[in-house]
Amino acid sequence: MRLVTPGDSAPASVNKYLLPHESQVITVRRHPAVLMTPVGLVLGGLIVAGVLSNVVGEGQSLNWIWWGWLLLLGWFVWKVAEWSVDYFVITNERMIHTSGLITRKVGMMPLGKVTDMSFERSLMGRLLGYGAFVLESAGQDQALSTVDYLPYPEQLYLEVCEMIFPNKNASADD
Repeated sequence: MRLVTPGDSAPASVNKYLLPHESQVITVRRHPAVLMTPVGLVLGGLIVAGVLSNVVGEGQSLNWIWWGWLLLLGWFVWKVAEWSVDYFVITNERMIHTSGLITRKVGMMPLGKVTDMSFERSLMGRLLGYGAFVLESAGQDQALSTVDYLPYPEQLYLEVCEMIFPNKNASADD
């Protein structure tokens, strides 16, 4: 998790969605575990291509096998590029989730509208260190309801809860 200091700025892909009076508090990229399926498919495809290469021998079929694997590798590179621009940002006023390379998607929920927030961690999430936030508001349809593959979910959850439900009994010295 990257806690943003006052002089710091969000990545350019996120900064253009921040209002002039907003200050960032937390900026995180989704956990790399989101890439587990693409990595598994590329490695599995490599093994299959290698085995098929030994079975087929030489010829045009061999070229098609490796071209197919290169297409799979290209898809993997695309998924990594999408992951690299996928951010979850918490400002002093709202939560923002940005994603997408070509079609940019920006989901937002004001902190004041959050009525309930929880996080979920699967067994794999507990082993690898990621979780999902489930957000609810009074509105029927929400642009930001679930954010999967967040790193450090417990710490992030506590930070966000402190922002949503500040300690009203704290003195100015705290």
